[in-house]
Amino acid sequence: MNASEPVASAESALRSAPPHALVATARRLLAERVGAREVTLLLADYGLTVLQPVTHLPATGEPVPAHDGPEGSAFAGQTPVVEVTPDPRTDVVHLPLTVRGDRLGVLSVRLPADAATPATVLELRDFATALGHEVVTAGRDTDLYLQARRTRRLTLAAEMQWQLLPGRGCAREEYVIGAHLEPAYAIGGDNFDWSTGADDLVLTVTDGMGQGIDASLLTSLAVGALRNARRAGIGLADQACLADQALFAQYGGKVYASTLLLRFDLVTGRVQAVDAGSPQLFRVRGGSIERIALEAQLPLGMFEETDYREQIFQVEPGDRLIAVSTGVHGTRSAVGDLFGERALRQVLSATRPTPPHECARAVVSGLVEHFGGGDLTADAAVVCLDWNGRTLSAPE
Repeated sequence: MNASEPVASAESALRSAPPHALVATARRLLAERVGAREVTLLLADYGLTVLQPVTHLPATGEPVPAHDGPEGSAFAGQTPVVEVTPDPRTDVVHLPLTVRGDRLGVLSVRLPADAATPATVLELRDFATALGHEVVTAGRDTDLYLQARRTRRLTLAAEMQWQLLPGRGCAREEYVIGAHLEPAYAIGGDNFDWSTGADDLVLTVTDGMGQGIDASLLTSLAVGALRNARRAGIGLADQACLADQALFAQYGGKVYASTLLLRFDLVTGRVQAVDAGSPQLFRVRGGSIERIALEAQLPLGMFEETDYREQIFQVEPGDRLIAVSTGVHGTRSAVGDLFGERALRQVLSATRPTPPHECARAVVSGLVEHFGGGDLTADAAVVCLDWNGRTLSAPE
């Protein structure tokens, strides 16, 4: 790639490619521009354990670890990694594939030896970002990339829940979000959602009662009702009220959904909160970890026309917030020990230097270990947010 062949022209070529042909197009473009010998797109599986090559389905290439080796280092560290291979004629550059803070996978490019100059790596990083955007867009028209992420079949409930999510991360100047769900291939009632505007961020964590398809349907209605109210410009407490009415009208109080709603003012750090049920919220500030005490109000749909109230707290630059569903703080081991706040605090303390994505993954990993390994029997959702605050321009 050179000045006469800018990244913009590569973006145009990727945009015009058929949805299923993005990898083939990337191979052709990079062969022409940087002499790439091989180009591989690896996508993170739903459990964030492996990176799977996108090849002809239903088969896929051999996966590689998502947090070990050169590919895993690029994915976990979100920085390009140049691998010196046993073949002295080539090097491989591994580039994180990330869209607005949502980590999708890694693009691996095999180059002639000594071709991986800093300038080339920088341009390949921009190319990987452009490809990531096209992969997300292509997901509306082809199942290829969603299928390639799977190490095994999703349950129907899990299929519905993953399609309901906004992503697994989001980043802006003011904040960085990383989130995760387990059991990834059989999730039923847990969900997280967010929407960012010019001066605010609305974030929710929802835990639908029950398991499997019944929990998924309940949570889908709750999230849809919250989104409908939010998109109508309605305040946070009234969003909860309208969602409560929608669930009660459908289920008559027989089942309900616990929800934590947060609205961040991106300018001031002021946070409005509605605690409608069981998700818990923790804050890491400096060396201390505290649970943010919110007024516990009724879950959505438990009673008709419940009145919800907002509370206010403040976040400061450097704060980390972690929201967890009941499946995290309420899970017991095989011998009956509660995972609880103490174990959660230990994980949060140990992961303080890591990015939000890695913190969320570590909480889930600690939970699975506490449970005894294998799939969890209860859904678990973790959302980690690092607050940077807005940098205000100095007055002239």
